[in-house]
Amino acid sequence: MAEQFPKAILVASEGAGKRLDQFLVSQLPDASRSRLQQLIQQEKVLVNGKPAKSSLRLRGDEYVTILGSVQAPPLRAVAERIPLDIVYEDADLAVVNKPAGMMVHAGAGTTEDDRNRGTLVNALLHRFSRLSSAGGELRPGIVHRLDKATSGLIVVAKNDESHRKLAAQFAGRQVKKTYIALVHGWMKQDRGTIRSSISRDRVRRTRMTTRRSAGREAITHYTVQKRIDSKYGKFSLLELQIDTGRTHQIRVHLASLGHPVVGDTLYGAPREIRSKDHATLSLPRNFLHAAKLELQHPRTDGRLSFSRPLPEELSEFLERLRT
Repeated sequence: MAEQFPKAILVASEGAGKRLDQFLVSQLPDASRSRLQQLIQQEKVLVNGKPAKSSLRLRGDEYVTILGSVQAPPLRAVAERIPLDIVYEDADLAVVNKPAGMMVHAGAGTTEDDRNRGTLVNALLHRFSRLSSAGGELRPGIVHRLDKATSGLIVVAKNDESHRKLAAQFAGRQVKKTYIALVHGWMKQDRGTIRSSISRDRVRRTRMTTRRSAGREAITHYTVQKRIDSKYGKFSLLELQIDTGRTHQIRVHLASLGHPVVGDTLYGAPREIRSKDHATLSLPRNFLHAAKLELQHPRTDGRLSFSRPLPEELSEFLERLRT
């Protein structure tokens, strides 16, 4: 949301002698200094009707006018040499095993580097000469997504026809996606289905919630693979399948049952797990992995099935928990 600045500020006597940027910081405490500097650089700050520099010394009785908000540079996908675990590749699609910590495509951030570096899209642009354009300039080839802190399998379209057919499979719930998750506590049932609708949290906009009415339908099936009783507490290792692909779906659904995914501090998991003898254990990512992917080839109609085991950091965490 764009900042709402006052249209004009009269420089009182106490503002005399101050630099323009210092004066603005004192008058607009909710705006960051860097944001105000950007406004000045983009000539959106006028002193008595004329653009001024940050270093301008005010004399008092001037009118400082702010025009609009900062115009952020447009995001664009750029090719980067980033290693990729290519599980499968042909002329129409590729299946990639995404590591945790990698964004699928550019997102919000304070600078272009923050928003648009190290993404899966950037790595794909370097690796492949051609990707589908149906998803737009920021998301070439991207048919579906995984959260940044989630690892696992993701399919990429190399041309627009493949993109449309793959997208239709996802929309028609014909793609089978299987995840592995470790959650806090023991699930009451060995298997079950969660059908709570999901919408964005009104207060914390980075979160999703099942507590609001009129959310989007979301269906998650789970099966308990193992119940773990360790000195750090009780945990359940789950296999999950989702019929829908809502933002943070698995994480929100499991948290709504009181069983947040290990490492998922956004939805209530502790940053550090403590044992009765004061030993500590932590995981700097979510224990959520997209382990299997089954779909129909967009050109041949043949059934494709792929799988990838838990990455090393999750396997090691499980081993530490058990021992």
